[in-house]
Amino acid sequence: MGAPLLTVAVGADARPDGAAPAPPAGGTTGADGADGADKAAPAAEGSGNVLVGYGTSAPAARRRRVRAGASPTAPAPTAVPAPAAAAPAAPQSPPADGPVPVISPLVRKLARERGIDLRTVRGSGPDGLILRADVERLSAVPAEEAVPAAPVAPAAQGSGERVPLRGVRGAVADKLSRSRREIPDATCWVDADATELMAARAAMNAAGGTKISLLALLARICTAALARYPELNSRVDMEAREIVRLPEVHLGFAAQTERGLVVPVVRDAHTRDAESLTAEFARLTEEARKGALTPADLTGGTFTLNNYGVFGVDGSTPIINHPEAAMLGVGRIVPKPWVHQGELAVRQVVQLSLTFDHRICDGGTAGGFLRYVADCVEQPAVLLRTL
Repeated sequence: MGAPLLTVAVGADARPDGAAPAPPAGGTTGADGADGADKAAPAAEGSGNVLVGYGTSAPAARRRRVRAGASPTAPAPTAVPAPAAAAPAAPQSPPADGPVPVISPLVRKLARERGIDLRTVRGSGPDGLILRADVERLSAVPAEEAVPAAPVAPAAQGSGERVPLRGVRGAVADKLSRSRREIPDATCWVDADATELMAARAAMNAAGGTKISLLALLARICTAALARYPELNSRVDMEAREIVRLPEVHLGFAAQTERGLVVPVVRDAHTRDAESLTAEFARLTEEARKGALTPADLTGGTFTLNNYGVFGVDGSTPIINHPEAAMLGVGRIVPKPWVHQGELAVRQVVQLSLTFDHRICDGGTAGGFLRYVADCVEQPAVLLRTL
């Protein structure tokens, strides 16, 4: 306890006597274990340290001491004499027949997955060390630019908490990034007086039977609007340069869970009444909370309804759920001053927004869709034409 347990050095010249490293009895694996290129050097006499090198020509001053029971970054209580550190040389390309200087096996794995030959890479780390950032940067440029003209210093790591993008969060990140890359979206919005819609829902539920959810009524309005504006229930096939209009409405709805945001899909929403929609929303929401949704429950949507009003916000410009063409956003319904029948009154007001793929249609179509939805919210009797 309290004494150095081992010292990790980069370079065969880490031994005080400059002799080539040789593995101790029983064998010792290099700290990074990069494809067997690392070699273990015997301990310096009297130091009680094990020197482990990459087998490259990096200076011995770059050593890492680890104490038993201490953080790997904590300073050792004793120092091992080392030659004076030379000024870091400019990054060099790795020799054709020597080991490739990488910082970890993860870098090698990442390079293999992205088809990058590490022997063609000039690392931006100290002494030409190839970092993960080098591989990630090169995977985004053409092959002829794989060797940068001048290395770029890696960004400071900082001390902030790092949360891996995996699972549901990672899937959401990938899908939203793709939407932003591929879909030229635009958003329009309108305020609507939802007083009559809330009154109609209250009357339905007072009559007995299954309680009708507000989301089900909004979904019913959406399917009626999509019947009038089928352009928004479609997707773009860029390879064929065609807009594919879809005959069925598979309505997705955003649901926030402890595992992250998911978008379950109500199949054939255009054939369902308010009671059926209420029941299906309830079933899928419960499955989402339990983490029991199947791939079939989460794929195949043609239009998405996003009720972000449950978070207490009025408006939003949501990202379209790729490869769909549009998303209707619904804000919170709150009492606000409103001119009703020529007089100022307090009414239940909601903000509606439509984000749409501008390749599918222009503002006239999108505005017509949103205005029809707002009319149905303000006067639910308008829906009688489509029932």
